[in-house]
Amino acid sequence: MLVQVTMFPTDRRGESVSAEVARVIDLIDRSGLPYKVTAMATIIEGEWGPIMAVLNKARLLLRRSHKRIYISMTIDDRKGAKNRLSGKVQSVEKRLGRKVRS
Repeated sequence: MLVQVTMFPTDRRGESVSAEVARVIDLIDRSGLPYKVTAMATIIEGEWGPIMAVLNKARLLLRRSHKRIYISMTIDDRKGAKNRLSGKVQSVEKRLGRKVRS
C-alpha cells in the first residue's frame, strides 16, 4: 500500500511549519518504512498497521505542543503490489519512453 500524507499544526504563528514537518519526517525515517518526501506531501510504502502506527506517533508528537493538527491522507491499497514508490514512476516512464523529473 502507498499512503500519501500531509501533517502539520495549524495553531503555529508565522508562515513556515518546516520545523514541525521535519519532526514528522524524522519519525517516518526512523520507522524503517520506505518513503519519499515531496514538496507537498510524504509518500510511505508498507502495510496498514506499521504505516498507521508511525502516523499516529507523529500525530501524538505534534499534539504534545499544538492544539490542532491538520492531516490529509490518500491511500492506494493494491493487493500484492511491491516497490510501488519507484514502480509507478517506472511504469509511466516506460510508456513515455523516457525518464521524467521526480
